Amino acid sequence: MTRRRYSPVPFAQVKLTSPFWRERLETVLTRTIPSQHAKLAEVGALESLKLPQPPPPLRIPRNSHGLSTQIFWDSDVGKWIEAASYALAHRRDADIEAKIDAIVDDLARAQSPDGYLNSWYNGREPEKRWTNLRDNHELYNAGHLLEGAIAYFRATGRRKMLDVMERCVDHIATMFGRGPGQKRGYPGHQEIELALVKLYRLTGDRRRLDLAAYFIDERGHQPHYYTEEALARGDDPASYWAGTYEYNQSHIPVREQTRMVGHAVRAMYMASAMADLALELGDENLKRACEALWRDVTTAQMYVTAGLGPKDTNEGFTEPYDLPNETAYAETCASVALIFWAHRMLHLDLDGRYADVLELALFNGALTGLARDGVHYFYANPLESRGGRRRWAWHVCPCCTMNVSRLVASVAGYALSVSEDGVAFHLYGGFETTVTLAGVKVALRETSDYPWSCEVRIDIDPEAPATFDLKLRIPEWAKGAIAAVNGEKVALAPVNGYATIRRPWRKGDAVTLDLKMPAERVYAHPNVRMDVGRAALRRGPLIYCVEEADNPGGPVQTLALPRSAPLDAGWRTDLFGGVMTLKASAKRLVPGKGGGALYSTEPPAAEDAALVALPYHLWANRGPGSMQVWVAELDG
Repeated sequence: MTRRRYSPVPFAQVKLTSPFWRERLETVLTRTIPSQHAKLAEVGALESLKLPQPPPPLRIPRNSHGLSTQIFWDSDVGKWIEAASYALAHRRDADIEAKIDAIVDDLARAQSPDGYLNSWYNGREPEKRWTNLRDNHELYNAGHLLEGAIAYFRATGRRKMLDVMERCVDHIATMFGRGPGQKRGYPGHQEIELALVKLYRLTGDRRRLDLAAYFIDERGHQPHYYTEEALARGDDPASYWAGTYEYNQSHIPVREQTRMVGHAVRAMYMASAMADLALELGDENLKRACEALWRDVTTAQMYVTAGLGPKDTNEGFTEPYDLPNETAYAETCASVALIFWAHRMLHLDLDGRYADVLELALFNGALTGLARDGVHYFYANPLESRGGRRRWAWHVCPCCTMNVSRLVASVAGYALSVSEDGVAFHLYGGFETTVTLAGVKVALRETSDYPWSCEVRIDIDPEAPATFDLKLRIPEWAKGAIAAVNGEKVALAPVNGYATIRRPWRKGDAVTLDLKMPAERVYAHPNVRMDVGRAALRRGPLIYCVEEADNPGGPVQTLALPRSAPLDAGWRTDLFGGVMTLKASAKRLVPGKGGGALYSTEPPAAEDAALVALPYHLWANRGPGSMQVWVAELDG
């Protein structure tokens, strides 16, 4: 496999300039991250790091499976440190740094002499550590703490937490592997693999990459580790609450998997690690496995919002084309993790189909998880509601809160990639950076009001004339895109979703790009039975929904859109500081001659109505009310 040619420009080297992302980032910096720390303190997660003795009563009782989500608290702390560290890269904050340092001190004191670190086991059940990888997330917790340590080191240069976590990784490496006396185990919830690759890229220590590869390659082999582990602790493997090892993608080795199954977040983290390893190891077989799983997800198992996982009982996948709307689980974490995977696939092959899904998940499936106020969230993201859905201030398993905040704080890192003689724009929306191309420093400034406007301008200012590729992503939805260099139109011939302009660039050069962003209908595959006779509305990267707050007069499920009705986009300054809405002439179905009968031989009557739709990620910010993404269509 060809080694990586394009590499992401790190988010800390990219400045956000557009109102859309600046507003979201400012909210996360000033409200989300401080409030999350307060919640972690309030629920007891921070206190647990001090290993209070005797252990206090559980804050979160054990569930029907005998598990308390308290056992995952270390992961929430790690993700908060990661998100807060990303925020520090934008703006240093002495108070936040002091809070992180206090946590680091507690972690250092809690760590066992042999390097083991887990607040649950160190404080409550030290004799049971490493006895239930299947359920109890020790490796998952360590992975998120490690990612937090790496982010904090990169943001501040302080390495105390990194030293703590490297000691922990050294311990893990002695425990797991194929050597004499080692356990042949791997995570029940994949995550540490991603962290280990990040650690390898930071330190160059090949042992970290090898450990990540071991965890991926060992998964699903026989004799099955989780079966042997259960027997060793006196449990009956047949009584496993999930019923199948498909739940955690350990049913067969990863290289043999062609269909995405089980828990969606675990699956996405695993696929992300597979893509990382395929890149670092030049592993064509692993790359082909990633591609097979990608095809399965994107052609049969992904919501139009890039949500993943229709089922709540396994928080994940069921069967092809099973995409119910009102009961959709579509966990925020799964869409965030899909972004991670898409970004990694994009750097295996510079192919716009990966960037299209990345963008779809970013603006829709993931961003809906964070309310406008920055302190309320969605864990599940249905595509239809009768009005009973509310955003929550916290959750017994608050994984999505920090996942969405770390995404927003690092979103600039998904915008551009560079090679020795090329720069590729994956996203638009106001990004500035300076990179080295063809041996010359080049300042790049992309200006746009994306995603509201389709007009993009890129100013290119090299310190000296230089010849390099400017690769512009042309989204799948952008039909008939037009570009010009210094006002002169240039022909666009996209290859795999990217149009390349190669020329000698000089200071003052500018490229303009008009992506054409009409409002349009999207239709589901006929096998998606829930969406037959319905259409979703899209403009650019945004999926729209119909919410009762904008469509008074009854549940929005009684609205129907004539197929011939034009869709008009219009700017609303009175909503959320400015938002593009869609409007259309529609019909509202009301009882016909049958009156109020539950069933009648007479069809319902259709009254004239005005349909108003707003971006899906903004729903449920104005109180209760019905909502739907897929709107019934009428002939005519």
